[in-house]
Amino acid sequence: MSRVIETHEINKTYKMGSEIIQALKSVSITVDRGEYVAFMGPSGSGKSTLMNIIGCLDSPTSGTYILAGKDVSDMSENELADIRNKEIGFVFQTFNLLPRASCLDNVALPLVYAGFGKAERSEMAFKALDNVGLGDRTKHRPNELSGGQRQRVAIARALVNNPSIILADEPTGNLDSKTSHDIMELFHELHAKGNTIIMVTHEDDIAHYAHRVIRLRDGLVESDKINPNPTRGIPVHA
Repeated sequence: MSRVIETHEINKTYKMGSEIIQALKSVSITVDRGEYVAFMGPSGSGKSTLMNIIGCLDSPTSGTYILAGKDVSDMSENELADIRNKEIGFVFQTFNLLPRASCLDNVALPLVYAGFGKAERSEMAFKALDNVGLGDRTKHRPNELSGGQRQRVAIARALVNNPSIILADEPTGNLDSKTSHDIMELFHELHAKGNTIIMVTHEDDIAHYAHRVIRLRDGLVESDKINPNPTRGIPVHA
């Protein structure tokens, strides 16, 4: 398996007034292409900071981050934006959909920045929506969809560029139990098709869907374990 993520002694410090906060302390992890990994930890553990660095939304204070063979540790904002659009598909807790745009246009948005023509964008966006079971909802707007359907649109948008990794930040945080289970089943199917998935969650039952769980505490990797029996077919919170 080829390695898609490699961090070597990543440190991240923030200045808050006169205080220096060390959010990450020498974090070194690797993720291979095709893995399904959950980052877990309590509030303040560093999991969101690590997700932001892996998602090229932030840069480490020191250390090295290699994404899909490229060293992104010291890239400029423009370079980070470019690699973000090409290599990473984001799924957020709040969906982050444009309210006035159709599902098709929401999904096609990353392709606009990537320079695809209109016909190609529409074709690729329809295929991505169809892959998440929403091929019949292309003209609907977000307010005409359920929460679960909106998250499926967000997942289709994350997939449309065929990224190196799908980065999901608390993807079931705004969903009820049954819908959460349906979305996690969809992630299972995407992983089975070969997608690399990294999920950030504070919920044990959601993390249990992943095949590997990395726990952070106080900016350090507390544990990194393979999950021998990932959840399948059992509703969350059951």
